[in-house]
Amino acid sequence: MSVLQKIADIEQEMARTQKNKATNAHLGILKAKLAKLRRELITPKSGGGPKEEGFDVAKTGDARIGFVGFPSVGKSTLLSNLAGVYSEVAAYEFTTLTTVPGVIRYKGAKIQLLDLPGIIEGAKDGKGRGRQVIAVARTCSLILIVLDVSKPLQHKRLIEYELEGFGIRLNKEPPNIGFKKKEKGGINLTSLVPQSELDLDTVKQVLSEYKMHNADITLRYDATIEDLIDVVEGNRVYIPCIYVLNKIDAISVEELDIIYKIPHCVPISAHHKWNFDDLLDKIWRYLNLIRIYTKPKGQLPDYSAPIVLNANSKSVDDLCIKIHKSLQKDFKCALVWGSSAKHNPQKVGKDHELNDEDVVQVVKKI
Repeated sequence: MSVLQKIADIEQEMARTQKNKATNAHLGILKAKLAKLRRELITPKSGGGPKEEGFDVAKTGDARIGFVGFPSVGKSTLLSNLAGVYSEVAAYEFTTLTTVPGVIRYKGAKIQLLDLPGIIEGAKDGKGRGRQVIAVARTCSLILIVLDVSKPLQHKRLIEYELEGFGIRLNKEPPNIGFKKKEKGGINLTSLVPQSELDLDTVKQVLSEYKMHNADITLRYDATIEDLIDVVEGNRVYIPCIYVLNKIDAISVEELDIIYKIPHCVPISAHHKWNFDDLLDKIWRYLNLIRIYTKPKGQLPDYSAPIVLNANSKSVDDLCIKIHKSLQKDFKCALVWGSSAKHNPQKVGKDHELNDEDVVQVVKKI
């Protein structure tokens, strides 16, 4: 029996199984088996044989954005109008057959855009070129799911399902579950809050599918079986996502007001270049970038070319690495002006956390 058939059989059994406390452990086993089969399906097999044509391109700039969506929703038009990069556009499906890179500069940051080939239903099962497309999507700092405004919910659910099958979690934080494998001692489960799905028996059944019989598990919130499986699998990626609803020139103002209330959504017209300012502003916020201006000794700060850091890695040490690795070894101290400084300037060490638009002068050892 093929992997795809096994997946289909498990999904059918899950659909037939009534969800309640009595069936939680059984459903946990099925979900764990499903996760393992999907991993087997998407993990490239080693050995000989022809190599599949890839879509990846070299990373460049401060962040990478992937445009994902069904064919003919306007991804290529959006990329072309944002970045001025030619991407063959036509009013028929499957125009873009390879990754098309483009670059925009926004607020001093260099942002790489990738127009990925249209994802079709079943991509995670190896249909079409979906596996390569989603493999590239896993490397992105942000995903833009481009949807036709006339049928957004149907396409949104299908694309999310495909991405979930490849271990991509959109607009989610990693599960707050403590997980530590041990040599002996069995399964120890600690629940800090009441649990709806996970009890000791269910946890044991899920872990047994992975041949794990000794581990400490700490549940810090009301976790699901899927959350536990994500932690055990360990290969999930958590990526922010913006839903870009294109072709708003075809709907009424009243409909547009409703669309604006949808979370993580920006309505646009790629063809008419409508609402690009809102889209770029949201992209900047979701990328979570900050700009740091450098100041040579005795000179004014260079405001024309900021050093761009991720807000989760914004220490002075991170700045030194971004400028040049040798600065780490030669670092003596830094002078900081801006909102992160207690006074201007403040003399700080490598661990000091910077804020957006701080000015920094790095002092090297003599």
